[in-house]
Amino acid sequence: MDQSLYRKCLVILSVMGMIGTSSAAYAGGPWRRASATFYGDETARETMGGACGYGNLWNSGYGAATSALSTVLFNDGYSCGQCFQIRCVSSPNCYYGSPATVVTATNICPPNWGQNSNNGGWCNPPRAHFDLTKPAFMKIANWKAGIIPVSYRRVACKRTGGIRFKFEGNGYWLLVYVMNVGGAGDIKTMAVKGSRTNWINMSHNWGASYQAFSSLYGQSLSFRLTSYTTRQTIYAWNAAPASWSAGQTYKSNANFS
Repeated sequence: MDQSLYRKCLVILSVMGMIGTSSAAYAGGPWRRASATFYGDETARETMGGACGYGNLWNSGYGAATSALSTVLFNDGYSCGQCFQIRCVSSPNCYYGSPATVVTATNICPPNWGQNSNNGGWCNPPRAHFDLTKPAFMKIANWKAGIIPVSYRRVACKRTGGIRFKFEGNGYWLLVYVMNVGGAGDIKTMAVKGSRTNWINMSHNWGASYQAFSSLYGQSLSFRLTSYTTRQTIYAWNAAPASWSAGQTYKSNANFS
C-alpha cells in the first residue's frame, strides 16, 4: 500500500476512535406484557436517587421520566439506563387511544415476599413490573387506578451529548457511575486507561457503577465501554483530566447511537 494512503487510513481510524461512535444504531425490541404502578407524588421528589446510583435525576438528565424495575427486569443492575416505551392496555383506566410514554430505568422495585405476587407483591419474581414515577404514570392512565396492565418494549435512548462519568473512591480505588448512555442505554463491561497505564478491566459494582482497584491519581483517564445489549464497544478518550477528583462528574464526547 502507498505510504501516503496508509497514513491517511491511520488518521481516519484514529479520528473514529476519538469520536467513539458505535457502528449501528440500536433498533429496540419486541412488545411484551407487564403491569405498572407508581410511587411518589407529582413532583417525583421521592424517586430521586435509586439503586442505579444516578443521584439527583434532574441533574443527571433523566428528570421524572423514570421507573423502578422488578427484579426480573432489573437484571442485577445491568438494565440501568435502558429505555422502555410503555402503554396502558386492556383497562378502563387507560387514556383514550392508549398513548405511550418513554422512561429510563433508574431504580429497583424489590420483592415483597409478605404479599402474593398477584395481590400487592407486584415486583416479586417472575413478574415483569414497572413502578413508575407518578408523572410518568399519569401520561398513560388515570392515577387512581393504582395498578394497570401494560405493553412495553425496549427503545433506543435518545441522549444529548456524550456519556458522563461520576467519580467516587480514593487513591487506590476508583468507582465510576456511568450516566447519559445512548443507544441501548446499558453497559456490560468497562475498562479504564490512565495516561501512564495500559487498559485495566473494571468490575461491575452495582447498578450503573464500575470499579478499578488501582492508583490512577495524576493521570488523564480514558474509558472503553461495551453495551450489554448490542455488545458494541466505544472509546471515551481523555474523558477526565489528570487533575480529576472524587465527587466530580466528567463529560465525554463519546456515546452509543
